[in-house]
Order: sequence, then structure tokens, then C-alpha cells
Amino acid sequence: MKIGITANSEIPEAIRVSRQVLCELEGRDVVLESGLARLFGRPGMPIEDMDIDVLVTVGGDGTILRSMQRTEAPIFGVNAGALGFLTEITEEGLKDGIRRLLEGDYFLEDRIKLATRVGNERLYDATNEAVVHTAHVAKIRHFQVYVDDQLAMDVRADGIIVATSTGSTCYAMSVGGPIIDPRVDAFLLAPMAPFKFATRPIVVPASSHVRLELVRPKPCLCVIDGQHERAMEGDEMVEFCLAERKSRFVRMERNFYPRLREKLVCSP
Repeated sequence: MKIGITANSEIPEAIRVSRQVLCELEGRDVVLESGLARLFGRPGMPIEDMDIDVLVTVGGDGTILRSMQRTEAPIFGVNAGALGFLTEITEEGLKDGIRRLLEGDYFLEDRIKLATRVGNERLYDATNEAVVHTAHVAKIRHFQVYVDDQLAMDVRADGIIVATSTGSTCYAMSVGGPIIDPRVDAFLLAPMAPFKFATRPIVVPASSHVRLELVRPKPCLCVIDGQHERAMEGDEMVEFCLAERKSRFVRMERNFYPRLREKLVCSP
């Protein structure tokens, strides 16, 4: 097994835990991401150039989402951030987690991804969500959202979130969207601060073709997974559909609901 390692170099804890990961993988075929390699004084390469079986990410969900845009390898997330909803193990479980990884005592979980096209440009695929929002603070936009060529949402709002089931526990949840079990292949359309209180999020099949248009062309931004930003003039058509490839996670347990309670629900 050839294993890649990347980490959020802005988090001191992530660097420290990365050293532990390297120690646990001593003698194995390991490739370090360029930035991490420089910190450790070792050779490395960009994630997109790695020919690996698994990528170990050390950090939080942002580290995973950045990595997902650059590799098709399964992700084994080690939490060294704040929430780490997408990660699989903590520092305390690192030794046992690496052992199980090397022994093949795990399974791969596939999650759908969202393909986004702005005009003629295909952007990065999203594991969590694509967001189109106003380019200026406190300036709402008039959006029309079509699902399979039927007008589904006509709303003035700060923006529109199009999320996968994975992303339903992220940005979309913060604007009042429902939590969707990741086994459900669906997209969530959620307006951000809509002018009309009665405007509610909509869940549609992942097989849907979603189209977003601005009634009046005004500057906006399209942001993919909070990582990649594309400026818009406002006259572009934005289209969303199911991506050809999926996100893949290395999992030790089937524990979505315990994870949900632990990360997002306050204890009684």
C-alpha cells in the first residue's frame, strides 16, 4: 500500500500529529505533500501528482475538502482541527487506526459529488456544496432556480446554496436546511437570508439538472466547498448536476448517527 500524507500547515497541532502519523508508518511506502515535506526537510510532491492508494489528511474538514479537489484516492481523515465532521479518527485513535488501515481492516464509503458549470467553465466538483452569493455585503440578488427546466424557486436573497447530502451538515444546515442521511442521493437547494420568510429549502433527486439565473445581471461569487472561488458578472448561467466521480472515504465504523450526535447535537 502506497500512502500519501497531507496536513494543514497553519494548525500547529496538525503538524505535530503528522509527525506521529509518519512514525506509525515508518518503513512503509509514504509520499508527503510538498508543503508538509518542506517542514519536515524531506522530499515531497503536490497531491495531484501522487500515485497512491490512500491519502491521510491531518487537520479538519477544510483539509479534506481541499484534498478531494486534487485526488481521486480514498481519504483517511485524522482530526486535528475544531469540528472534523468528515474525519474518521482522532489523535487518541491514531495508533489503532493506522494499524487497521495497514491490515486492510476498513471499508470505503462513497459519497456523491456535485458538478458545477459557470457559463462554459467547469469548476471543481464539490463534496459539500456550491454557493452562488452576492459579491457585496448587504446587497441581495434576485435568483431564479430551475429543476429539470421547471421554475422551483424565485427568490430575493443573499445567495443560493446547492449542497450534496454530505454538505447538508455544513453550510446548508446553518441557513435552516435539513440534515440528509449520506446514503440518500439528493441535492439540497437552500436560499441564504431570503427576503420572504416563507421561502424554504428544497430537496431534489441527485439525478436532477439544476439551473440558476439572476434576473438582473449583478456581480456575484461562486464558491466550491469554501475552497475555490470564481467571480461572476451575473449574466452567466450556472448549472449543477451529479458529478461523474464520487468522494471516497476510508471508514472503520458505520457511525453516521453517533457522529451526528457527537458533533452537532448538544448533550441533554
